[in-house]
Amino acid sequence: MREGFDVDDRWLRTREQTDAFMRQQGVETTPQVFIDGARIGGNDDLRRYFGKKVADPDSVTYQPVIAVFAVAALMALAVHWAVSGNLFSLTVVRWFIAFSMCILAILKLRDLESFSNMFLGYDVLARRVVSYAYVYPFAEALAGVLMVANALTWLSATVALFIGTVGAYSVFKAVYVEKRDLKCACVGGDSNVPLGFISMTENLMMAGMALWMGLQACCNV
Repeated sequence: MREGFDVDDRWLRTREQTDAFMRQQGVETTPQVFIDGARIGGNDDLRRYFGKKVADPDSVTYQPVIAVFAVAALMALAVHWAVSGNLFSLTVVRWFIAFSMCILAILKLRDLESFSNMFLGYDVLARRVVSYAYVYPFAEALAGVLMVANALTWLSATVALFIGTVGAYSVFKAVYVEKRDLKCACVGGDSNVPLGFISMTENLMMAGMALWMGLQACCNV
């Protein structure tokens, strides 16, 4: 081990062994670390024991949103390369926004109840019509999938424009008018992402892409 200790792993191989160990030690998680017979605790406790930094689970972070956008951008570039042999065109932008919407919808749908509770804290429409908070992730996923396929543009553009515009206004009102310090439900109800510029930009990108697709469809008619 890096800290100079010899490690003696004692495996808990069944659910029964794990449950019995946790009852005996009065803990809720495994593995647990012992040094010289004294229980130190889990990974965070071990890091504190050696004076190492431990992440604060309640601290705000943009990391989940950055991860979503980065992966969505790489997916859009990869798919465009596979389909056309070129690295970039305006289609990549559409796919980037569409993939982002789909990934964000999945994160919301992991725990729909938790998402809706956080969403109700700032969305102006959801606060008037509670069911909108439950419909939103499905609408976002539908619009994203249709944007990827470039199908039923009238539907995907309408849905994306509606939820994007309402979302942008809700964020602007909550953060910049009411000056409220809130967390964003964009990556799910367990998010520590602060509600603010990034959240509003996400909604504006969605609405902007909807307008662009709508105008493009009209010009091609």
